[in-house]
Amino acid sequence: MPRSSPVRPAPLHPGAWWLWSLSLGIAATRTTNPLLLALLVATSAYVVASCRRNTPWSRSYTAFLKLALAVLLVRLLFTIVLGSPIPGTHVLVTLPELPLPDWAQGIRLGGRVTAESLVFALYDGLKLATLLVCVGAANALANPHRLLKSLPGALYELGVAVVVALTFAPHLIADVQRLRAARRLRGRPDTGVRGLLQVGLPVLEGALERSVALAAAMDARGYGRTAEVAPGVRRTTTALTLGGLLGVCAGTYGLLTAEGGTYGIPVLLAGLAAALAGLRLGGRRTPRTRYRPDRWTTRSFLVAGSGAAVAAAMFLAGATDPAALHPGVVPLVAPALPVRPAAAVLLGLLPAFLAPAPDPSAKEPSS
Repeated sequence: MPRSSPVRPAPLHPGAWWLWSLSLGIAATRTTNPLLLALLVATSAYVVASCRRNTPWSRSYTAFLKLALAVLLVRLLFTIVLGSPIPGTHVLVTLPELPLPDWAQGIRLGGRVTAESLVFALYDGLKLATLLVCVGAANALANPHRLLKSLPGALYELGVAVVVALTFAPHLIADVQRLRAARRLRGRPDTGVRGLLQVGLPVLEGALERSVALAAAMDARGYGRTAEVAPGVRRTTTALTLGGLLGVCAGTYGLLTAEGGTYGIPVLLAGLAAALAGLRLGGRRTPRTRYRPDRWTTRSFLVAGSGAAVAAAMFLAGATDPAALHPGVVPLVAPALPVRPAAAVLLGLLPAFLAPAPDPSAKEPSS
């Protein structure tokens, strides 16, 4: 009798990974505490190392880490060269200052570089770098093709554009790695300016060829063709979608301001309901069938909920103890790690224990 292979649990819904990652990114935007931001980066890195599969897009996380580091260095460099409005008394170095014309008032080149301005730039740049790392975690964990299949019909065309944009970075990284390995096997340089120029042209050529092939495949599959619907349904869909998006914007603004705390949640919920109804009606214009659609399992809900809990806890901490989330720089004080927000960030590690363990010998299909 043939030995039956064990049934592996189904992978998580790609939308759950994106909700988890974006929730961590939202939590990162609510604080400038470097300890909490470093904890968010460590949380995303641990989950990616534990859960990512052997796929082309899973290798994009390293590129996002390098991009985040480059953003942080550029932010510090701008502060050193262009100065900062943050006052400070601890002068680290005084650079030669270049005189500028009168129309460039408020801008300076060189001058004093204080510790306060550098620390403020470090906190600000680290927040943006953490947000990039969280987006990189979503790219490394979620299958973009499965995510496209899960979108409602009204967002199909927009989803195709977003998925093509998201898969550009993984394909570009794979092409660069392949060409550099080929040049090393031929004994040619693959580093430095010369190596970069000789690798960049084939990468650009491959990207253009892939774009032409993708356009031909989309045209052969009838991309962009819509079904006939009644004019009243089209107008209702437009009104619900636009009204819902305006309601979401107004409700979000109300949640972020003290004056709109009373109407923020009701307006946000009403906007979400109207937008979902508009998307439901808009799906009639693009009838689609799905082969083996992804289901929202209990694990998927728990993964998305863990990220939402981190974001909610950060919002609550910002309302109750904002000083812990935003350490001062004038005067300089050592940042402290708040216990409750740090414990909430650790909830983001839940996907590492809930997601099915990846099989290193198996490759996930791309579609």
